[in-house]
Amino acid sequence: MPKPCVVFDLDGTLADTSADLLAAANACFRDLGLGDVLEHGRDSGTALRGGRAMLTLGFERVGWQDMSEVDRQYQPLLDHYDGAIDHHTTMYPGAVDAVQRLRDTGYATAICTNKPEGLAEKLMRSLGVRDLFDSLIGADTLPVRKPDPAPLWAAVDQAGGDRDRCLLVGDTLTDRSTSENANVASVLVTFGPAGGDMAALKPQALLADYADLPATVKTLIG
Repeated sequence: MPKPCVVFDLDGTLADTSADLLAAANACFRDLGLGDVLEHGRDSGTALRGGRAMLTLGFERVGWQDMSEVDRQYQPLLDHYDGAIDHHTTMYPGAVDAVQRLRDTGYATAICTNKPEGLAEKLMRSLGVRDLFDSLIGADTLPVRKPDPAPLWAAVDQAGGDRDRCLLVGDTLTDRSTSENANVASVLVTFGPAGGDMAALKPQALLADYADLPATVKTLIG
């Protein structure tokens, strides 16, 4: 029998990956003789939107004229990130306990991320938490990615979840749009770099502390 299912975004939701992502982008900029263009803290929110967002910001900051360089540097960025994926990344406080509590009380748990699947798998295993999730769908698992609802449904289905009793926990407009497109409840975290902007997206719930997640899930999907 399918279980109620909680689907999580990864970057900025389960784990703060911003420092390692920024380091990978800066490695690309150094290779081009530009030095370290991006800064941890100042640019953490951009980091959590992905590689192309970081590259675009960096090139704009230095006045780079040929923005096609964003596409050329995307694979080198992924290569740099793959080589140093977990030097600074940590799970957010309480995330592991909250996921385990959900599992202990009968929920399936899944990851739906716009990080490439191989990198997401590598990171979750490096952090020692892959076994806490019944499925993992990445940006390249399917031909489409969030905010298309197909990756969310794939995460639910592969986790043995119930499509009629699921929700998405995330931290961006992309996650909010994904939940709207799938017509499922959205929980947006407020402890990430863009946390102050989450209320304006009108999710079904805001989450400031992972300790509150099990009760929030019960309220939304039973």
